[in-house]
Amino acid sequence: MESLIPFTTSGALVDCVDKKVLVILRDGRKLIGVLRSYDQFANLVLEGTIERKHLGPYFAELPVGVMVIRGENVVLLGEIDLDVEDEVPLQPVPLNELDVAYKRETEFRKKREADKARILFEAAGFSKEGGEGDGY
Repeated sequence: MESLIPFTTSGALVDCVDKKVLVILRDGRKLIGVLRSYDQFANLVLEGTIERKHLGPYFAELPVGVMVIRGENVVLLGEIDLDVEDEVPLQPVPLNELDVAYKRETEFRKKREADKARILFEAAGFSKEGGEGDGY
């Protein structure tokens, strides 16, 4: 009788080898490439990798090539359905056009998060990030 417990170790990645995948990293970057290899720590090797940046109804792609990704930085990994891959509801634009607005938006988000953390610290008694006991 087969177990009903899902297979959640890095061994579950075996079905994704040699397939096109989307990887989202802890810093928010979105990478698309072909998964060529992985290890027991879920470190990944992607081939033909592109970094995709989104802003509103637009996106741009930056070719990266072969990329080794440390497993602890991976937030999400999913196989891309090749049948619907080209049906992206976003409009492609050149990277240099999107980059200026993307950097502005990123800086705005960082400032908003810093303001939110300051308010939570001062008004609600939350601790500051990076303080004592924050590391593991």
